Amino acid sequence: MNINKTEILKNICYTELVYIRINKKLNINLLKEQIEEFIFKTIKETGKPFFSKIGKNFYITNTKNNIKITINSNTFRVITVDWIEE
Repeated sequence: MNINKTEILKNICYTELVYIRINKKLNINLLKEQIEEFIFKTIKETGKPFFSKIGKNFYITNTKNNIKITINSNTFRVITVDWIEE
């Protein structure tokens, strides 16, 4: 399966609720711009082997930051960010 990382980075978008969800799930308190910068940088530095598509979602696993980003593959909207379970 060929996942286009550049297309994800170019089209990534957010809803108002996802900012709240990310801050809550990661137990952080970042501004919208900081969250967007963090997600963009994380996706950019994550190697292609750590990208997967299951159903309608992309899953990007970044072991450096110990997080998994879930993105809708049709709209490129960030759904959530979770800590990687040990």
